[in-house]
Amino acid sequence: MMMNQQERALWLIRALMKDMPQYGEVPIPALPPQRWQLLRSLMNLRPPLPASDEFLQVQDAFLGQMTAEKGIVDASALPPVPVDGRLVLWQGDITTLRCDAIVNAANSQLLGCFSPCHGCIDNIIHTMAGVQLRLACHELMLRQGHEEPAGQAKCTPGFDLPAKYVLHTVGPIVDGPLTGQHEETLASCYRSCLRLAAERGLRSLAFCCISTGVFRFPARRAAQIAVQTVKEALQKADCPQTVIFNVFKDSDLQIYRELLA
Repeated sequence: MMMNQQERALWLIRALMKDMPQYGEVPIPALPPQRWQLLRSLMNLRPPLPASDEFLQVQDAFLGQMTAEKGIVDASALPPVPVDGRLVLWQGDITTLRCDAIVNAANSQLLGCFSPCHGCIDNIIHTMAGVQLRLACHELMLRQGHEEPAGQAKCTPGFDLPAKYVLHTVGPIVDGPLTGQHEETLASCYRSCLRLAAERGLRSLAFCCISTGVFRFPARRAAQIAVQTVKEALQKADCPQTVIFNVFKDSDLQIYRELLA
């Protein structure tokens, strides 16, 4: 069906309200930014259920145009750091990155963030990948039969993301002083993702700053573990050929610049 972007947003909102009638009385804003906020909220709240082909067609067109308007970044065009031709430092929105796989800092349910418009990376990755991602993760969890342990990794398609795949890993939660177990679990997240990428022959992999957000792992120590673990793993494997350290905050950018100088 031929629709412009705002018509798609309105169609999707109404379809999601039909799926979740408890939100059917929420007023639909007239302005595009507020309308997107409502649409994103409904996508965040939607349970892991199949969607119709019509819904997916409209959603895919909407998210595809949104990502294109933000600007897709090709990983192959990013310059490596001077000290290692296989490492890249990049500040930006990981959901705009075209590469073989991006890493999602997931929770143990592996279903994404259900808090409407939350600022965590788990939320935005699931939002921009589309509702298919939550369903794919749910099916993984049903087959597994238990929550995802910290330090491991799972792979799903990227769906509406420019990245082909998403690697989901659960980092350590730091409640209180940082311990050696926290550090080992974080290192295991990086090793597990790199091992999974090598098994699948992925050439480019982008890491977010695992556990440094709501899981409260100190940012500088997390970056030190990330860089050290990745360097050690790349000495033993041919894939991936490019590992991108993706940062969003200026403070994280400065930390990684110092570590990779």
